[in-house]
Amino acid sequence: MKAETFLPSDYTPAEGEPFMNERQTEYFRRKLNAWKTDLLEETERTLEGLQGAARSIPDIADRASEETDRSIELRTRDRQRKLITKIDAALRRIEDGEYGYCEKTGEPISLKRLDARPIATMTVEAQETHERREKVHRDD
Repeated sequence: MKAETFLPSDYTPAEGEPFMNERQTEYFRRKLNAWKTDLLEETERTLEGLQGAARSIPDIADRASEETDRSIELRTRDRQRKLITKIDAALRRIEDGEYGYCEKTGEPISLKRLDARPIATMTVEAQETHERREKVHRDD
């Protein structure tokens, strides 16, 4: 087991340091784990809320509203589940030493992009190309 990397509480990755050095890697590992923890806690609260909600609502309009709310909660939970899968994949990329590099070009993904979207797997340029190709195929 490797020693924990020291990371000051005010640390943010900077362009001037070596890309994906130990501090940057630890920064993103912590960011991803914190995000995952928040999502799991939110999912737990959602489940508790859904289980605790009364299901015998006599008014049809109130029941319809309750079912709509429940449906939205379940869709949100499904999106969170997919996001957790992407976070886990990003954490695996960190362990494999592949994190921060575009899966299409192999180029480094900008630190600003990774900070804003730590699950990013492509550079902005590669993502835009991918989305343009996807749109063309959808429009066929």
